[in-house]
Amino acid sequence: MTLHSTPLAKMISHVFLLGLLASISSMASTIQSSSPPSEETKTYIVHMDATKMAALQSSLAGSKKWHEAVFDSILELSAQDAEEEEEREASSPQLLYAYNTVLSGFSAKLSPKQASSLEKIDGFLYSFPDMLLNLHTTHTPQFLGLKPGAGLWSQSSMASDVIVGVIDSGIWPEHESFQGNHFSPIPKNWKGKCEAGTNFSSNNCNRKLIGATAFWKGYEASGGFINETTEFKSVRDSEGHGTHTASTAAGNVVSGASLFGNAKGSMTGMRYTARVAAYKACWSTGCANSDVLAAVDRAVADGVNVLSLSLGGGPQDYYADTIAIATFGAIQKGVFVSCSGGNSGPSAFTVSNAAPWITTVAASYIDRSFPTLVTLGDGRTFKGASLYVGKPTKQLPLVYGSNAGGEDAEYCQSGTLTRKLVKGKMVLCDRGFNGRAEKGENVKLNGGLAMLLLNSEDDGEELLADAHVLPGSSLGATASDAIKKYISSSKNPTAMIKFLGTVYGDPAPISAAFSSRGPNIMSEDIIKPDVTAPGMNILAAWPPSLSPTLLDSDKRHVSFNIISGTSMSCPHVSGLAALLKSVHSNWSPAAIKSALMTTAYTVNNRNSSIIDISSGSPATPFDFGSGHVDPERASNPGLVYDITPNNYLEYLCSLNYTSKQMSVFARRTYRCSKRSVRPAAQLNYPSFSVLLSSDKPNSVATHTRIVTNVGAARCKYTVQVGAPKKVTVNVVPKVLDFTKIGQKLSYKVTFGGNGRKGQSGYSFGHLVWTCNEFTVRSPIAVAWQ
Repeated sequence: MTLHSTPLAKMISHVFLLGLLASISSMASTIQSSSPPSEETKTYIVHMDATKMAALQSSLAGSKKWHEAVFDSILELSAQDAEEEEEREASSPQLLYAYNTVLSGFSAKLSPKQASSLEKIDGFLYSFPDMLLNLHTTHTPQFLGLKPGAGLWSQSSMASDVIVGVIDSGIWPEHESFQGNHFSPIPKNWKGKCEAGTNFSSNNCNRKLIGATAFWKGYEASGGFINETTEFKSVRDSEGHGTHTASTAAGNVVSGASLFGNAKGSMTGMRYTARVAAYKACWSTGCANSDVLAAVDRAVADGVNVLSLSLGGGPQDYYADTIAIATFGAIQKGVFVSCSGGNSGPSAFTVSNAAPWITTVAASYIDRSFPTLVTLGDGRTFKGASLYVGKPTKQLPLVYGSNAGGEDAEYCQSGTLTRKLVKGKMVLCDRGFNGRAEKGENVKLNGGLAMLLLNSEDDGEELLADAHVLPGSSLGATASDAIKKYISSSKNPTAMIKFLGTVYGDPAPISAAFSSRGPNIMSEDIIKPDVTAPGMNILAAWPPSLSPTLLDSDKRHVSFNIISGTSMSCPHVSGLAALLKSVHSNWSPAAIKSALMTTAYTVNNRNSSIIDISSGSPATPFDFGSGHVDPERASNPGLVYDITPNNYLEYLCSLNYTSKQMSVFARRTYRCSKRSVRPAAQLNYPSFSVLLSSDKPNSVATHTRIVTNVGAARCKYTVQVGAPKKVTVNVVPKVLDFTKIGQKLSYKVTFGGNGRKGQSGYSFGHLVWTCNEFTVRSPIAVAWQ
């Protein structure tokens, strides 16, 4: 089992790394006063327990307000700590606002001692330093429509305690993304531990990072060797992947983040006030199933609300899939689970982590890029991408393949390049077999001055940006083909690279070529992936002891890194699920998943269809599931499709699993009867995967669904259908008239063939229920078998 992000030195080649932490919304520098440095005041937003503040208010005499009483307590506590009268006067707190409607709390200028004294006041929840807001940041929250102080990011929504468990390669606890100075005490229902180990003590945990456990017994038993000179036999992260994913899901707001000045701004996790529990089950060469299972088992017992797993293997039967088995136990306990779909695209039937109770996440682009311009000696220019920062190269001689070395020199693998052919040149390197940044390292070690990384036809126009160790740029398939023809036809081929830095406003989202695709090979009657989220060129936290490429020759050290993969899209959805859990604490994992799916969108920021970058054609549900997540709409979806754990067991019975195979999910002897079978057509899934017979011209399939009203009490929903080509769709009833919250109504959909024998392939459409501001959309995928 492997992590799911795109090739990054050690963890690369054919390895599934999931990735993304894209740009986030800029909440820049804290407000500061001119007080002495030792007692420098800052503006804090302070959250108080509304129930306790109401009780305090009722106990006060006259017109005195609860926040005035709290301020009296602050003054008393700070006066006790102040050694001199002069110090007391200089550090007098200043109230800015009292909040009584959207949250219970206040904002005030406080000294560090006064801020610390808040923890002694009964009813204190937590506080955060105020931030100045800027529009140009590092910037996925902005791209996702999250706005500081409003909607899901309103102070009241962020006040509830939610715990995100991240099963990955560990965490770097000292990183600013995981500091807990201004958090309230750890929730009493938390049962987890902070386990000590190599270079990690219990003191490394805090009120933000509340749990840390490492699992390696299975890894070592399978022959994995933990080199303790380069790895840590503890939860401390020596790979960077776990730190990156954890900060994407729930990292603090950190101002001034960037990678060598790229994507500069404030970095923040999707649910930045969530607590984090780190479970290390992945090591330098992978993750043992037994360790991942132990990590999930511990996390659920500890009390996490959301589990994020940016790892996986290839598609396999659910009863043999450790992640499917472990996460089924998690959703039985009410824990939402988000998993990466894998990085084996654009080939079909490659999506992994496809069990129906898992929210399976694809990867897509955001509207930020890191472009380059590659200019050939004949004057033609091509757009590329790179995270290298520096001046333009000179016009350098180009070499490729046999002109650069021996066998396989076109891939720039170690030992294939010849120094006398490469020295002082720009080398063309085909993608494949080794890591992208590693190719540049081999060029540099052989005296090359620059590199162009060439896409194949399968890679399409995907432009992955890497922090190359020398001037280097990726190029799309069209440009790659043109440059190969140029180098073979020119006597003195040359090129130069110009680095353009960070650019915003690109068409987005776009389905990433590397993102694994459906159909779901294990059960084609369930559409997978479920949704797509930012996964291309994502900025997030990184262990400062590591270089951005993880290459041995790369001596640069960074606190933030930009990487790509479904590993990066998965924690975005994990953090968004934590946000939804904050405002809908009674929603089941299936209801949260439904909300994310039925409110997802399928058009880009230019109001055109989302494109699959590998083909240039409109993306389909096999590329992006229901579409791109829209968190604010998901917080108020109107209707949800709920599913119980027992419903999933009934569905597994429809796959003809044996009693033994079923028992791994039921955790007891379980025999499927005719009454207990629930085919996908009756599973209350928020999408429709329809299987029609190609041998029967008038093949028909009927699906039933039940929707629960979570929007307006009275709302009459009408159905709209975009029928797949050559398919008839009939919905009964066509109107769902709800009269109260929580009411459930059912409907049937009949899909019919077109009367032609020998039909094959796939066709796509959609079904939408609408009422006033609510639009509840489900994709339809029809397959002829």
